[in-house]
Amino acid sequence: MAKKKSGSVAAEVSELVRPIIESLGLELWDVRYLKEGAVRVLRIYIDSEAGVTIEDCENVTRAVDAPLDELDPIEESYTLEVSSPGIERELVRDEHFGRFLGAPVMIRLIRPDASGQRDLKGTLTGYDKESVAITAPDGTESVIIKKDTVYIKLDDFDL
Repeated sequence: MAKKKSGSVAAEVSELVRPIIESLGLELWDVRYLKEGAVRVLRIYIDSEAGVTIEDCENVTRAVDAPLDELDPIEESYTLEVSSPGIERELVRDEHFGRFLGAPVMIRLIRPDASGQRDLKGTLTGYDKESVAITAPDGTESVIIKKDTVYIKLDDFDL
């Protein structure tokens, strides 16, 4: 039986895999440890300026498999998935928001705002630890509290 681990699984895995992924010329975008139905999934998102290929995902999977087994951050069985964050990549960390300042974003709120809207679109104009600022296509500026959102994603379909 694995020993009890301190800290979050995603943080431990991020710390372990980041240098491995960077040594392959890629960037660690995010790590998520989720329960999907009866299955536990460790999902590692990788990125690159040139895009992410199937071969990149396979190379990362092979490179992190043994170190993950050695670290043993997860007590139960799980499925390892390595993938690109995709075209509608979710912005989560400060470096994501900094990298995409000025880019179009989509935001889904947990509950509708005062005007009854749950889905917002606009240009990302600012961020801090607790909130993001956007300018809507009509010029309306809004500050949205991050904890009140389901997601904040890049909206690059029109780019």
